Amino acid sequence: MSSLPTRRQAIVSLAAAAAGAIVPTLGAQPQLPQRVAAPPSPTAGGKAGAAGRAVAFEPVSVPDYELLARERMTHPAWEYITSGCADDVTVRWNREALTRIRLESRVLVDVSKIDTHVKLLGHELPHPILLAPTAAHMLVHPEGERETARGADAASAIMVASTSANCSIAEVTSATKQPVWFQLYVQPDRGENRDIVDRAIAAGCKALCVTVDMPTSDNRDRVKHLGPFAANLPLGNLNRLGGPTFGASASARNREITWKDLEWFQSIAKVPVLLKGILHPADAEEAVKNGAAGIIVSNHGGRVLDTVPATIDALPRVIDRVAGRIPVLMDGGIRRGTDVLKALAFGANAVLIGRPYLYGLAVNGAEGVRHVVEILRTELEAAMALAGRTSIAAIDRSVLWPQ
Repeated sequence: MSSLPTRRQAIVSLAAAAAGAIVPTLGAQPQLPQRVAAPPSPTAGGKAGAAGRAVAFEPVSVPDYELLARERMTHPAWEYITSGCADDVTVRWNREALTRIRLESRVLVDVSKIDTHVKLLGHELPHPILLAPTAAHMLVHPEGERETARGADAASAIMVASTSANCSIAEVTSATKQPVWFQLYVQPDRGENRDIVDRAIAAGCKALCVTVDMPTSDNRDRVKHLGPFAANLPLGNLNRLGGPTFGASASARNREITWKDLEWFQSIAKVPVLLKGILHPADAEEAVKNGAAGIIVSNHGGRVLDTVPATIDALPRVIDRVAGRIPVLMDGGIRRGTDVLKALAFGANAVLIGRPYLYGLAVNGAEGVRHVVEILRTELEAAMALAGRTSIAAIDRSVLWPQ
């Protein structure tokens, strides 16, 4: 197309491209706690009633939202969001590693009051769950990242907005009263990087998260099999369309960035600069030495280098090397409040979720985003109580069963 489409046109175009797929309604989204019809499934919600129909259910967990989102997303949207790279081994490991870790339960502790408040880079937060940067929210909702930001606002959660968002950073920050951080894919042109960062700071972003684990990415096989898709979705922070295959060309990558560039980003941002994509403890040490304000232990949701370890497996070594000098956050595979507890037990200051809130966005817009965060927070509180810990500060590795 020669001009940017409206959000409605973009979503309708995607729907036409995915024959037979169910897409989000372009009007008002269904509101919880209305009952949501459960799609037939051998694993979740497919019990047949007397009339042979599936019994309706309300989503009460992230897996429930994932099930419902599968039915509401187009096929290209589902493949783009849920896929990793190559054989998706690291995607699986992120979940499997978390499920292998066992927790210690404790009894006869007064857990009448559970406090999940944390302080992070000067922000007083009611819980340690942030929204990770993810691209192209218009794939699952016509309002895109603006609707996600409304959900973050309702959930009292920090949203980290992506360079590859469909909505501009100004649109995101205007839709929430909660702090917004900005994630930067470093562009080949330094002037463009300065322009993007300047607009993010002008829009009110409180921190800059520079992605450092993705100088290139060309092995997302499941996305390649889709062929051209999402070409007409806008990229609000890059002033261009998504390109013929969104996952491959949404944002150019800079292969020349090194540690010496961190100082330059700090000089132009004037806000805390975190590095996203750290797995190796030596890289964590370099981040500290070079003045990073924080580290996000991340393997990009398994979307960059397949067979790197699960983030929860990489986390302890990074925590031990950093030794409390700067905050360490973690993303990758979080689906339960117990997963959050495990990350905190290893020493993470907070966690980020990506795919889970996109499932909520697809199912129920901003309310779905809010509900997903609330589910995880409620599950975290329950897990803390059963482990005998009444505050985040009381969580340490003794929460974990001896390995």
